[in-house]
Amino acid sequence: MEFSQLEIIGPLQKALVRQNMVEATDIQSKVIPLAIENKDILALAETGSGKTLSFTLPILQNLYNERKASGYTEWKIDRKIKALILAPTRELAIQIWDTFKPYCTNANMMHTVIYGGVNQFHQEKTIAKWIDVLIATPGRLLDLVHQWIIDISEVSIFTLDEADKMLNMGFINDIRKILTFIPSERQTLFFSATMPEKIEVLANEILYKPVKIEVTPNSVPVDSIEQSMYYVEENNKTTLLLEILNKNKFDTVIVFVKTKDKTESVLYDLQDAWINCAHIHRNRSQNARQKALKSLKNREIQVLIATDILSRWIDIEAVSCIINYDLPQENETYVHRIGRTARAWKSWIAISFVVEAQREKMNSIIELTGSSIKEIK
Repeated sequence: MEFSQLEIIGPLQKALVRQNMVEATDIQSKVIPLAIENKDILALAETGSGKTLSFTLPILQNLYNERKASGYTEWKIDRKIKALILAPTRELAIQIWDTFKPYCTNANMMHTVIYGGVNQFHQEKTIAKWIDVLIATPGRLLDLVHQWIIDISEVSIFTLDEADKMLNMGFINDIRKILTFIPSERQTLFFSATMPEKIEVLANEILYKPVKIEVTPNSVPVDSIEQSMYYVEENNKTTLLLEILNKNKFDTVIVFVKTKDKTESVLYDLQDAWINCAHIHRNRSQNARQKALKSLKNREIQVLIATDILSRWIDIEAVSCIINYDLPQENETYVHRIGRTARAWKSWIAISFVVEAQREKMNSIIELTGSSIKEIK
């Protein structure tokens, strides 16, 4: 379905045209019409399915119409935060903020993002201005609420993104605390890749007669990804990695490893081979992480070595190749990793290094995904 066929207001349609957005994804075509009708949504969808835009457009449209019904549409008017979006990590929060940007401009809305790990001074200055849409990580939001710096008492639309990851990262209690600061009468949009029991309990707590939407089973990778694997001894992985990089000349590659120490080890090996690269893991500073991501997006480096901090929360279109230097601990994470490629429905490559002791694990990944993963001798 094309966006032009959806009941989207003119200012947002114009923004879609400028962003060259024509065809709506499955989740967008299902969520947007219902969310515009102010219904609560329970959506099960993978990262990469287009879910961010599926809540960006209805949030802005509903706020725009609400403001218009009140008789004012001007920029400079005192108003409170009306939409709150929670995300589990700084990377995802920034990505959501970036998605909102062109559409907020056309709808005369102001938005900002707050997250921990950085000095709160500049975030305070931004919040001191009027803000319509706030994107936040739970910890920093609670800090600023408790300091009376943020008022979320007039939020009318609440969105929870990557709810299952919130659970894994221990944010469920924070979410419940945040809910006590926002009105009980509101629209709630709830997005999760999976639905474990605790997430289902939370959904039942915060949603009112939700419409459940499920797109693309969460264990099925994008069909257009060419998947292959090498059986290799642990001490030969770096040699194999260099052979693959030198032979194929990929322009952008993400190499997934299992620990932060391994990111540094692989980084030094690649730098010794004169390959432009950077590394990223949870303990690196926010500035260092953003710089590394920007460098890959801008093709200033060829290779980004990463732990699973990136497996669900980075949105870099047209990554040429994903290399699983180490297999993930959880089989489902394999799907999230290879989902960083095959963006925009193009054909890309995912390669896995498998040591002999992991043969059974690799077989279970193949069974889980239903994929045909070619073994390269």
